[in-house]
Amino acid sequence: MSADGTPPTIGTGLIGTVLSSRYRLDSKLGSGGMSTVYLALDETLERQVAIKVLHREMSDQPDQLERFRRESRAVARLSHPNVVAVIDAGDDAGHPYIVFEHVDGETLKQRIDRLGRLPLDEAAAYAIEIGRGLQSAHFAHMVHRDVKPQNVLIDSEGRAKVTDFGIALSMESDGLTKTGRVLGTTDYVSPEQAMGRDVDARSDIYSLGILLYEMLNGDVPFKADTLVGVAMKHVNDPMPDIQRTRPGTSAALASVIERSTQKEPKRRYPDMGAMLADLEGALEVEIARSGGGTGETTNVLDSVPARRRILSSRSVSIAGILLVLAGVLVALALVELGGESQNREPEGGPSAPPSGGEIALSNPSDFDPGGDNVEHTDEVELALDGNASGTSWSTENYVASPVIADATSPSKPGVGLIVDAGEVVTGRQMVLTTENPGWSGEIYGATEGPPDDIEGWGEPLATYTTDDDENVIELNENDSRFYLIWITELTDNPDGDFFASISDVELLR
Repeated sequence: MSADGTPPTIGTGLIGTVLSSRYRLDSKLGSGGMSTVYLALDETLERQVAIKVLHREMSDQPDQLERFRRESRAVARLSHPNVVAVIDAGDDAGHPYIVFEHVDGETLKQRIDRLGRLPLDEAAAYAIEIGRGLQSAHFAHMVHRDVKPQNVLIDSEGRAKVTDFGIALSMESDGLTKTGRVLGTTDYVSPEQAMGRDVDARSDIYSLGILLYEMLNGDVPFKADTLVGVAMKHVNDPMPDIQRTRPGTSAALASVIERSTQKEPKRRYPDMGAMLADLEGALEVEIARSGGGTGETTNVLDSVPARRRILSSRSVSIAGILLVLAGVLVALALVELGGESQNREPEGGPSAPPSGGEIALSNPSDFDPGGDNVEHTDEVELALDGNASGTSWSTENYVASPVIADATSPSKPGVGLIVDAGEVVTGRQMVLTTENPGWSGEIYGATEGPPDDIEGWGEPLATYTTDDDENVIELNENDSRFYLIWITELTDNPDGDFFASISDVELLR
């Protein structure tokens, strides 16, 4: 209420108001179509906070009011140094509000407008921090859907914090465009979001890739006379080559943009963790090339686990690898000139292999040891053809499940698909994409062979159930060349038979 006891009014009339007898609104920080953000004093705890107040006309609309309340509930579930924290929420005389921690600094958009192109290592470091904040939301089953530099705050210590989850969507939520309007900002909108289709975490990955491009280039990649025109460029036009628009960008950093901004979600990083692995490798490259980072860039690099302080193998070109090798050769030459042993082991022991990267798979084959040794052999290549939404390998149709059985093999224990990594590797995750989730089984590994019967595969690396179209399966630590996707329980189809299909297989380090 205002000091005289009258209900507060919208706009600048709210300044000086004390909401819920606690939060005094001192000045306006910004305003949008739905709400206004104020710098306020928490008179109870005597600290500055930021308060977002929903506009009066919006609070009269049930859908807008629910979206606003959803933001407070969603962000309150998150606790991460790269997400602006929610402190409180309430309603005063018909003015719903959310109380956030006050971040003393500037938005990333203001920083880009002020500096233009950001230093390469700084852009990579900010992308990592933004990605980490978004990953925490994804772990909580939320998609931000409005990733843009205006929604990233840079605090006084140089740390990036993601804010404004006002249109965040639960991954189990209903649709995106109930009113026919695409939510989000068209400069950063993913193709599927622009088309009004369902979105998941890969939509945020796309937007972060666009934001990384803007940090490096000083401007967004697509422009048009209308918002719809910009959105359609995201759907149809190829991304500009950042190494042309920002000469000097490393191949490692350019590859992150290329992978994250693929038009087809299936061709992007499968999750934010995979993108972060490559960003961390790219940051290491950029810091090395610049002769050493400063400030927040080194803080971010120092936070990368030691086992990942090597370039990720995912989507890093030969040029990037040669750059690192060149640096190693220079370092060895300096050591030799200094009279030190070249055989000395690095401090902390030998480095672990890079993690988070995708392992190339080939030579798929069907596996039917309990039957006729044929399980749609002509389709096996479709499981690795890179088309996760249109083609697939499938088992034959069976009359019963969970035990696979038919007239010729009444007690067949299962069937499967074998994939070849080409060499012995350590696979930590397998991603199975399917068009008929619900089937289940085990994953096995073998260093040679592959074995001819299920007993030869030994103990399983994982037990799984395909609960969704895309399924990430954690594997026990292993060294294998061949991986068997063993299927023992099938999903029924409209004809009453049972089967399983695999549209895509990915193996991650």
